[in-house]
Amino acid sequence: MAELGPQDHIVLGLIARHGPLTPYELKARVEESVDCFWPIPHAQLYRIPPRLAEQGLLHEEAETSGRRRRVFHLTDAGRTELTRWLGDPGAPPPETRDPAQVKLFFADLGGPGDVVVLAHAQAAEHRRWLDLYRKLHAEIDPNDSERAVSRGRILLLGITHEQGYVDFWEELAAHPDGARK
Repeated sequence: MAELGPQDHIVLGLIARHGPLTPYELKARVEESVDCFWPIPHAQLYRIPPRLAEQGLLHEEAETSGRRRRVFHLTDAGRTELTRWLGDPGAPPPETRDPAQVKLFFADLGGPGDVVVLAHAQAAEHRRWLDLYRKLHAEIDPNDSERAVSRGRILLLGITHEQGYVDFWEELAAHPDGARK
């Protein structure tokens, strides 16, 4: 079996959590859950399930009439793989592809005003994410225990992460030369 990537495990996890899904339904589930921290291009969400089905991790059921949708079900092998992956405490190093960090790296090639403008813009952007995560966290339905715990944890991580970014960019805007208060 080919080595699975994070997007493969996301598909397995979403089908395990929500039951059989079409690629279109997977797209909607990704958008409401992991898209903020692990976006998956829509085209991949149409390619991943058939590939996982070829590996025996999903079972494809194609409608024979109507819209002829392809519905994917988790197999026992898929559940075993998902359980194995979740039980492995290791994870590859995080991937950070932040264009603002690239600009910050090369900021010495511009003027100090460039850093201040960048810092203000980034602080505002991360404040928007921080506000969104706080809003989503406040809207968690405590009666939906399984999803509430899972969603609450990831949103708290997002809140902490974004607060760190806001603090950094605001400090940089106030002290672009690196001098701290």
